[in-house]
Amino acid sequence: MTLERLYTPWRLAYVTGAAKSSACVFCAALANEDADPLIVFRGSTCFVILNLFPYNNGHLMVVPNRHIATLVDARPDELEDMMATTRLSEMALRETFNPEGINVGINLGKAAGAGILEHLHVHLVPRWTGDTNFMTVIGQTRVLPQELPVTGERLRPVFDRLAHGGAAGNGSRNGVTESTK
Repeated sequence: MTLERLYTPWRLAYVTGAAKSSACVFCAALANEDADPLIVFRGSTCFVILNLFPYNNGHLMVVPNRHIATLVDARPDELEDMMATTRLSEMALRETFNPEGINVGINLGKAAGAGILEHLHVHLVPRWTGDTNFMTVIGQTRVLPQELPVTGERLRPVFDRLAHGGAAGNGSRNGVTESTK
């Protein structure tokens, strides 16, 4: 039997800790043009970014533009836009990847599992039956079938169409106020 190798060079910064910085990763992404391939949608008070270290293919985060840590810190318009953008993200993920389910969640505080404590964000993780396999359980490694820039290229036009009134099902506008680059 031959030992197979799975090369994942994009994970090196994560596993070595080199990816850690004192700057807020979300604020940096919003201000940095190099992060544009990861940002799939920009709304009036929040944006949608691919998770750099995804749990599954299509793992997105809805993030307020303003640097806030909790729901209590959010203004009513930010909360409304965050929920509408989370809904838009669900629609885009369903259309693009046809998952069997989607985990949606917010982790507030380290004890709750938050990896980025200082900037509120909502995770959306597409799920399929059997998507956790021996690689994750035994090897502590996730196998993703698509590179992040390709995932972004697939999602961006779907977000754009849905945000401009091409919502699946009823064809109505979904309530998200968007701004394009």
